Amino acid sequence: MNLIFASFYRFLPLENLEDLQAEFLQWCQEGEIKGTILIAKEGINANIVGEKEPLKEVIEKIQKKLNCDEWEIKYSDVEIMPFARMKVKIKKEIITFGIPDADPNKQVGTYIKPKDWNNLISQPDVKLVDTRNEYEVQIGTFKGAENPHIDSFTELNKYIEEHLNPEKDQKVAMFCTGGIRCEKVTALMLSKGFKEVYHLQGGILKYLQEIPPEESLWEGECFVFDERVAVKHGLEKGSYKLCPETGEPIPV
Repeated sequence: MNLIFASFYRFLPLENLEDLQAEFLQWCQEGEIKGTILIAKEGINANIVGEKEPLKEVIEKIQKKLNCDEWEIKYSDVEIMPFARMKVKIKKEIITFGIPDADPNKQVGTYIKPKDWNNLISQPDVKLVDTRNEYEVQIGTFKGAENPHIDSFTELNKYIEEHLNPEKDQKVAMFCTGGIRCEKVTALMLSKGFKEVYHLQGGILKYLQEIPPEESLWEGECFVFDERVAVKHGLEKGSYKLCPETGEPIPV
């Protein structure tokens, strides 16, 4: 069985969430797809696994239903099914932040493609901020990036208020695993008066997929929320496993 892991999100206004929930669940079950799809009034966030053709068919149906086909979808091969069943959940947010001003459907920072990222973050007047949790940062981050030392994404607003200033920090570049957290936080930064806010398009995963190791400014590995635990350049499986007691990554 050739299983493919598909990860994607999109911020767009959604209505009739209960109808979407039922329809998406039916399509996934018919295609023997497993995983989780989160839907909210602000958009969709999905991590699903299945065989190539049924998976592709389900994604195309969802895109057509939402009238949106320009999605950044990350695919990777998996050896075993990492999910026990298929869940489609209705949530208040597709990534929990709890701040109404952080609305990517109104505004977001400037997207920077992986090929242009090194040039941006190498500029001396650019402040580089890792928006991920402490345990993620500990196993890998970009050279020179600030660690906010947070245990939850919801704590990032406090870090911004205490450590960043729109008058002093003229250029701020931010990054996360796949890009979704940066959509929220750059929207928040703009609402706070920051003028030049940038974020890595496609996140760390897209960077590791496209940028060769000899040109990379990434140091270490990248934590991922599936059975691989961490990945290296080329999105090859890394050298970490989850601690059975704490649930955090530890070296193998």
